[in-house]
Amino acid sequence: MAKLKRDTVEPHEDYGFFGPGSVVWKVWSYPTAPTVGFQRSVVVEELDPPLVAAVHATQGIYQRSRTRYDRTLKYFAMVAFAGSQQVCKAADILVKVHSKAIGQLPYGDGTYDANDPASQLWIQLTGWHSILYAYEKYGPGKLTEQEETEYWEACAVAAELQTCSPDDIPRSREGVRAYFERMRPQLSASPIARQAMHHLLRTELVLPPVPRWAKPASMVVARTQRIATIATMPRWMREMAGIRQSRLLDVLIVPVMKISFALAHLHPRVELALLGRISPSTVAVVAPIKLGIPPRNKEVLTPAEARARHGYTKPAEAHLEFRARQATRVFGDGQVPSEQGLIESQEILGPLA
Repeated sequence: MAKLKRDTVEPHEDYGFFGPGSVVWKVWSYPTAPTVGFQRSVVVEELDPPLVAAVHATQGIYQRSRTRYDRTLKYFAMVAFAGSQQVCKAADILVKVHSKAIGQLPYGDGTYDANDPASQLWIQLTGWHSILYAYEKYGPGKLTEQEETEYWEACAVAAELQTCSPDDIPRSREGVRAYFERMRPQLSASPIARQAMHHLLRTELVLPPVPRWAKPASMVVARTQRIATIATMPRWMREMAGIRQSRLLDVLIVPVMKISFALAHLHPRVELALLGRISPSTVAVVAPIKLGIPPRNKEVLTPAEARARHGYTKPAEAHLEFRARQATRVFGDGQVPSEQGLIESQEILGPLA
């Protein structure tokens, strides 16, 4: 990654949905985002019973931990930084990918569906909240009141790329807290939730293989990020999941991470090199922003404008026939769902293996 040359980086076709000067670019381009922020989001998500049921059924986080992290992070980075057509295409194919994640809840009655608006809202808010939380704890600090309002308005814009409604996105810190308080009684640290959370805290699983002489340093990096991520989780949540860490470690890790991230942020190529180690596919998305390469068209679109221009429907209304066929296969015929969406997604989100 140190050899990455500016003239080999492909520019985006436009600024997408946010653009330079936006609080989204400010927060999501800081090195806390693809590391502690993203790891926190995928760990916390597992407390939602329908979501963890889908995760457990597909087994992706266990069978291909590194590529699953890479592909998921790439999608979130695309929403923040990529051109509008590329993002619309990714959002569209993600509906087909999620159509595979349906079935009966393993604990209690009912079914789960990864395209369900409630599940998508949970993913959206845990993701955006975790990225901001990590930025404020280990980065430059809290946003101004105006920036925070802009941030949650932007979260609602990004929600238009999911099957949930942007109207359900809180527009303030207080609103976000209220949402999580409403969700708290519904959360559950079931055996599969605990298994998933502990697995996703193993940062070493998403790091690339290294020579034997470099393994101690790699394990130190993995252990440090694990400590930092756990330190962002509230005590009640850790107790639910059986995750233990001393208050002393919670305090000591803060200056370590603040200094480390600040130093990395001084050098865009260092940031890209570090990103390439945890998510190679995401580098092409972020590199134009880090290296100051302007898009072909210097414009910011809304999701509605982008869908009209590029010929896509709202995610909530996308691939309804395909999703119905998947439901028939699973609930009607007792068969496993088709992996067509997952296969097609490789062109956009990266390889599965």
